[in-house]
Amino acid sequence: MQDDAKETDGSLLGDPGQTPPGKKEQGKWQRPRLTRKALLKCCLVKRLLSRATPQGSDSSDSDLELSSVRHQPEGLDQLQALTKFTKKELQSLYRGFKNECPSGLVDEDTFKLIYAQFFPQGDASMYAHFLFNAFDVDRNGAISFEDFVVGLSVLLRGTVHEKLNWAFNLYDINKDGYITKEEMLAIMKSIYDMMGRYTYPIVRDDAPVEHVEKFFQKMDRNRDGVVTIEEFLETCQKDENIMSSMQLFENVI
Repeated sequence: MQDDAKETDGSLLGDPGQTPPGKKEQGKWQRPRLTRKALLKCCLVKRLLSRATPQGSDSSDSDLELSSVRHQPEGLDQLQALTKFTKKELQSLYRGFKNECPSGLVDEDTFKLIYAQFFPQGDASMYAHFLFNAFDVDRNGAISFEDFVVGLSVLLRGTVHEKLNWAFNLYDINKDGYITKEEMLAIMKSIYDMMGRYTYPIVRDDAPVEHVEKFFQKMDRNRDGVVTIEEFLETCQKDENIMSSMQLFENVI
């Protein structure tokens, strides 16, 4: 994997970015080398771009107007306004999205299939489940192209505040506006389960528990057993170790 590991400027059409090789982590706990950003670009984006049709297709593709799909996306201009992607990037993503999901909607089984194929040595089912729910903003059991690119735009090109809000939504599994210690641990364990043998150095079985316990104590400022969005934002922005280890910003979750 290290042959492919190099930093990028966030372009979707470039080399999928991964954690730079030889970069040592500080402290007792060592986070997985593959970051959330790398996962997204390695799995979802790489999968969609690999499914994209060659450049130069007809103009209906350029305008994202395909009568053959059951769920038609917003126009290209609208999506450019909602995201930080270029027209070329949106076209490439849509071609792959259309070929992967002709109906125009992605279900959870498709998410799980993609991650299972990229991480056969681990169990990616729970991580894919949590990630799917974070993208499924309408809570209707399906992800539209608009849902996908808006969420992806936040993760890859969003502001610090936007990325933190997206991360909070991921950790808030039951969407009640709070993060519990159990929810945070469930997300962390799902990442370890997915990585399987791809974590380096190999971590102890109890490392996620210790990691979550330490961070939760810092975030739960009023000691009421839950973390609010305000506590989450304030703690993350003030503590560089939390920002790094939770894999936010460039290393999103």
